Amino acid sequence: MLPLMETFYTVQGEGAHTGRSAWFIRLGGCDVGCHWCDVKESWDASLHPLTSLSDIVEGIDPRAQTAVVTGGEPLLWKLDSLTSALKSRGTAVHIETSGAHPFSGQWDWICLSPKKFQPPVPEAYALAQELKVIVYHKSDLAWAEEHAARVGPGCALFLQPEWSRRETVAPLLVEYVQEHPQWRISIQTHKYLRIP
Repeated sequence: MLPLMETFYTVQGEGAHTGRSAWFIRLGGCDVGCHWCDVKESWDASLHPLTSLSDIVEGIDPRAQTAVVTGGEPLLWKLDSLTSALKSRGTAVHIETSGAHPFSGQWDWICLSPKKFQPPVPEAYALAQELKVIVYHKSDLAWAEEHAARVGPGCALFLQPEWSRRETVAPLLVEYVQEHPQWRISIQTHKYLRIP
């Protein structure tokens, strides 16, 4: 049983898999508490019904080839059984996490999005295939480089403007990526397209 906030079929809006269709599984519960979080209603796990794995998996749109497990902070929960159930139906399984808790589950793609409020566990860096840093202030760029120095050499590096500050931050990121081409810019295209 997992506290399930919502599931929905959409198009991935940010990061390395932008533009690809995906089934999102949003779990309740988060102890990281970013002030700019756009799903604060996910933080209190008790507000979301405990849902069986079979109900979660059986609800997936049959067109979906990829499931993205997100939150809240999904690694608050043991996810081995969920990922096994998803994989048994032939679904690729991705996770979006702050990495603040020990990993569980078997993942085809791990997006690590570290937060200043609670740092990733050491194992997160070696496992990450994607590092996505949300940029709110210019000082976040130096902080992003600290995390980039800890991930593996094949990890895709993304800088993403925090949505409410996108007009200010986006030009800064354009200039930064031109000077540091190992980074890419991620924007929240789902918000521009007005899809979930």
